[in-house]
Amino acid sequence: MARRFIDISVPLKAGIASDPPASLPHIEYLDHHQTAARMAEYMGVPIDALPEGEYAAVERVQISTHNGTHLDAPYHYFSRMNERLKPGGEPSWRIDEVPLEWCHQPAVKLDFRHFEDGYVVQPGDVEAELKRIGHTLKPLEIVVVNTRAGSRYGQDDYVESGCGMGKAATLWMLERGIRVVGTDGWSWDAPFSFTKRRIAEGGDPSLIWEGHRAGREIGYSHIEKLHNLEALPSSGFQVVCFPVKVHRGSAGWTRAVAIIDD
Repeated sequence: MARRFIDISVPLKAGIASDPPASLPHIEYLDHHQTAARMAEYMGVPIDALPEGEYAAVERVQISTHNGTHLDAPYHYFSRMNERLKPGGEPSWRIDEVPLEWCHQPAVKLDFRHFEDGYVVQPGDVEAELKRIGHTLKPLEIVVVNTRAGSRYGQDDYVESGCGMGKAATLWMLERGIRVVGTDGWSWDAPFSFTKRRIAEGGDPSLIWEGHRAGREIGYSHIEKLHNLEALPSSGFQVVCFPVKVHRGSAGWTRAVAIIDD
């Protein structure tokens, strides 16, 4: 049986519109010649004693755990989780506490590219898409959401693109045993500018980050800034998204990969 690996992560790249301006990553690239002088000095030899005057290529980065494709821990959303499952809830898990079993499972793709930017997906939308593709959710499956934002990564409108997942839709999946979901958008929720507009028009402040806040009731993780979801079938594949083990972190970067057995 042939096995295909499909990269569904974005590269961590500076100089593009991958995040709001204040949150952009910074990467300094040092090539083999730039690092040679310090090594030669440390070893007490001239630079030309090193092969062609070269030492090591190194990158220095200034990033947050939410730059690039990353897996959010329940701790990112609120200090408590599982309030629906345990009286008073429990302390939210950090990224180094997220069960590894959550991060390598069969997966399903919901195609929501037809929804307008800022639309908030509801349970009925999820049910309708699952019916369209003929799939019934099973516990621990990973659900990835293909929005219009995936086609805009790195463009000036990326952060404002795509639909978002509402609290009710998120809980509908969590109630069926789903514990990891993902989106190719900047956020699991609708872009903030649309939420701000709804509140200005009289909406309740509970709309702020409503999809994320579902984790207060049932703890879960989601992947943000996925990519290339258009290359995936609706079902019949696995997703691997183990996060980097950041001590007590709210998220960890992941090289998310889809695996298809043909």
